[in-house]
Amino acid sequence: MRAFYYLAMLMAVAACDSGLDMQPAVVQWMEWPAEVQVAMPFIVRQVMSFPSCHRWVFKPAVSADQSAVTFAPYFLVERGEPVCLPSPAAFDVFPVPFLGLDTVSTAPGLATTLARTFEMRATAPVSAATPGPGPGDTPVRTFGDVTVRLSNPDPSRQNAGGIVRMSVDIGGCVRLWPGGFPGYVGAPTGLVLEDQADTTGLNYAFVRGYIHEAATPVCGQTRVFHLVSRN
Repeated sequence: MRAFYYLAMLMAVAACDSGLDMQPAVVQWMEWPAEVQVAMPFIVRQVMSFPSCHRWVFKPAVSADQSAVTFAPYFLVERGEPVCLPSPAAFDVFPVPFLGLDTVSTAPGLATTLARTFEMRATAPVSAATPGPGPGDTPVRTFGDVTVRLSNPDPSRQNAGGIVRMSVDIGGCVRLWPGGFPGYVGAPTGLVLEDQADTTGLNYAFVRGYIHEAATPVCGQTRVFHLVSRN
C-alpha cells in the first residue's frame, strides 16, 4: 500500500507540471465475479460521476494486498474556465445521454494457497473508517468480497454493491439503479429486486448483494439482484 501511495504522489506532481489537476473519483457502484481463479486477473464494473465541466482522463488505480483489492480511481482534469453541460433535469422534451462514467477495470490476480475471501474496496460517497491510499486520504468503503478458488470457480454469480436508487415501474416492479443515477436514455440498466417485498430504506441506501439467475422469474425476468445488506 505504501508503494501505491508514493506512486499516487508522483502522479499528482506530474499532473501539476502538465496543466492538469488530480481529482479523486467517487465510486458509486461496483460489480465483480463472486468467485475467481487464484492468480487470475478479473474484470470489475464501476459506475461513478465524472468532472463534466472540464476535459479529463480517467485512471483506474487499483492495488491488492493480503486482505483486500482496493480501487482508488482518479481523473486528470484540465485546468481552465469550466464549460458545463446542462443537467438531465434541465431537459423536459428531448432525452439526453447518461452523464456518468460506466466503465470496467481489471483487478490483479490474487495469490493464496487455500480457498479464501478478499474484501473489495473503493473510494466511496460516504465516510468510512478506512483511509484511502492516495493524496488526501479519500475514504474507502468495503463493497463486498470475492472468493478465490484454487480451481473451478463458480461463474454463476456476480457480487455487487454501492449506492442505489429505487424505482417502481408502471407494473409495480421494483428496480434498483446503480449509482443513484436516474433512469433516462443511456443510463446504467436497472436491476430487478429478487425480494419485491423487501424495500424498506432502500432508496439511496448503500447495499451489498449479488446478481444471479433466479429459478422463478421475477417481474418477467430471471436475472435479479439478491439483497444481502443495506445501510
